[in-house]
Amino acid sequence: MQRAQEKGTPSNMNASAAAPRVSVIMANLNGAAHIAAAVRSVLRQTETALELIVSDDGSTDDSLARARAAAAGDPRLKIVTTEQSRTGPAAARNRALAAARGDWIAVVDNDDYIHPERLERLVGAAEADGADIAADDLLVFYDSIAKPPHGHLRGALAARANWVSPAAYEASNRLLAAGPALGYLKPVFRRALNARYDETLRIGEDSELVLRLMIGGARLRLYPELGYFYRKHDASISHRLDLASIEALDAAYARLDPGADAELKCEIARGAAARADAKAFTRLVQALKARDIVGAAAAALNRPASLWLLKAPLQARLQRPKPRRPGAGKRVALISRQRIVGATNGSSAYVLALAGALKRAGYAVDYLGASPKLFGRWALLKLRAETDVFDRYRVHGGLRLGHIVVARDPRIWLASALAVADRLLSKVGVKGLSRPAEYAQGAAATRADQLWLARNAIPNADAALCDYAFTATLAPYLVSPNARSAIIMHDLMSARVADAAETNTVKIEAADEFRMLGLADAVIAIQQDEAAKVRAALPRSVVVTAPHSTELAPATQPGQDDLLFFVGSNTAPNIVGLEWFYRDIWPLIRAQRPKAQLKVAGSVARGLGAPPDGVAILGVVDDLAPLYAEASVVISPLYTGSGLKIKLVEALAAGKAVVGTSVTAQGVEQIVADAMALADEPAEFAAAAVALAGDRARRAALGEAALACAERHFSAQAAFKPLIEVLAGAP
Repeated sequence: MQRAQEKGTPSNMNASAAAPRVSVIMANLNGAAHIAAAVRSVLRQTETALELIVSDDGSTDDSLARARAAAAGDPRLKIVTTEQSRTGPAAARNRALAAARGDWIAVVDNDDYIHPERLERLVGAAEADGADIAADDLLVFYDSIAKPPHGHLRGALAARANWVSPAAYEASNRLLAAGPALGYLKPVFRRALNARYDETLRIGEDSELVLRLMIGGARLRLYPELGYFYRKHDASISHRLDLASIEALDAAYARLDPGADAELKCEIARGAAARADAKAFTRLVQALKARDIVGAAAAALNRPASLWLLKAPLQARLQRPKPRRPGAGKRVALISRQRIVGATNGSSAYVLALAGALKRAGYAVDYLGASPKLFGRWALLKLRAETDVFDRYRVHGGLRLGHIVVARDPRIWLASALAVADRLLSKVGVKGLSRPAEYAQGAAATRADQLWLARNAIPNADAALCDYAFTATLAPYLVSPNARSAIIMHDLMSARVADAAETNTVKIEAADEFRMLGLADAVIAIQQDEAAKVRAALPRSVVVTAPHSTELAPATQPGQDDLLFFVGSNTAPNIVGLEWFYRDIWPLIRAQRPKAQLKVAGSVARGLGAPPDGVAILGVVDDLAPLYAEASVVISPLYTGSGLKIKLVEALAAGKAVVGTSVTAQGVEQIVADAMALADEPAEFAAAAVALAGDRARRAALGEAALACAERHFSAQAAFKPLIEVLAGAP
């Protein structure tokens, strides 16, 4: 007898609502250790038209309370209980199936979890391909067994989508066989199939059900995506065999009718022989444990093949690989496809500042470069001292040698050689040997990227910090299901691309960007304007503002008369802004201050032509402090782009007089209104720069206001406190 628990709760009042697309069924028996993570992973799906039915089998722990707490009042959670207890997972799932209303059924075990996009992708693919049953690959990870995570499928099954015949499916499911049994996969199937588990089974109930449905005409399609995270631990029922369970499986297979499928008949017969070996193996192990040499010999003589089955447990006992152990203390995993070798550009400087704040708060921060594409065209990465903030620094496809990271892929070395040759030959007019590398941040994650991340992350991290929204889909591969996740947004990529028309990036629609941002527990915006836009688009997400922070100068620095300064990297907003300054503003300044000079630092000059008179190109400079100190005015002539302009924060913290545009101050207009000069028209911009360039007292006053503003809003303590609170679990 079954009953729906908690009548009158939102879960039950929702019963009359429109049927969901997917019903997720989850059997539970004393699953307190892991059920919260399993429930959260289901209710955080991008496929929101779902219900989660937890079918309890007489639990005596607080697992149901933990499931409700993890759902946090979400009405899509239903709990089904029974008057009986310990009826088995098949019976528990059947009770959930009886309550299910979705077009599709998905099975998730209470100690596993799933990728947030899994149901949307898998069900969508099945519907597009006309499949009745669909399954994706498992990422297998271990609690106590000393093995690294790995994919379950191999060969062609792990490389592309495949239709699977009933015979091929049955051939894979051999008890105690070494190959990847397809019966371990967790399929989704159409509710119209009227599937019911065989309640006599304690093992193999999943594979028997799928085979029975396929014999009835259902079509199974496998997809290679790693969407289901399968936990292996000592308590897993699939790790234990007993004679009664195997004999029940024999009886269930005897009831199957393969019809005229001769190949399937052959495979079912082979399966029966394998089960006979498994029974002999079980008797052999029982006899050996009881030190019954005669019984062990009898079992081995009866089925000699059972001796071969001792190979796997003996190998596991002899090899005993070193376990992957969680790191000591609090730990954050930074997942990045950005080439962070130092504070060489605004986004890298921002991430390093975040890492520094976390380190001061007691966290160890691991940099996990999750794609070989971050090397770009340069096979050697030289790490600057700033990267020492990371406790571990690892790059997929790279070998670290001290402060050098070397690419392993020879194709990257070839690209480096072509890039060097291109630079040298461009001086004599020969160009085109080398092309810009793919924009690594927006590159699609590969299966190899996902597996690398799973194998190189330290288990049980407290938090995943995703560098740019594009990496949010990688956070589950840390195999730390209880870790909080946060996205370092940097800026709204959809807005930036639309404004700047950059070529070395990806064009992304706002809806797609907000979808990615919604995958994380929290979003870290760099300025208030963009934080407000994310809150409006994602009202149920936690959004905090953490502006860039920097070291404060001890006092204002008025600098030398008539010496202007600009610093920026080779990005479209900087290039377009300087071109505008050269063309429309610099002539006005020189007309009034003929001795005025402009120094330009950073890689921005690579995208510019020859500078006008009075402009000195410095290139990339390791130490900007002397340049800030000597300058009279720092300029920021930006009229495109988004995000917080990090060089503005640095200039304010240096106690400098700054002239910028409303785009420069975007998102912090009210904060910096009295701390810098704002001008959007060329004549106004030139007038502000001229007035400051010749008046030391005015520069000192504006520098004092800038320094005070930086201390209030952009010190590390002020800027990053919200981020640290979110990662610590504060609402």
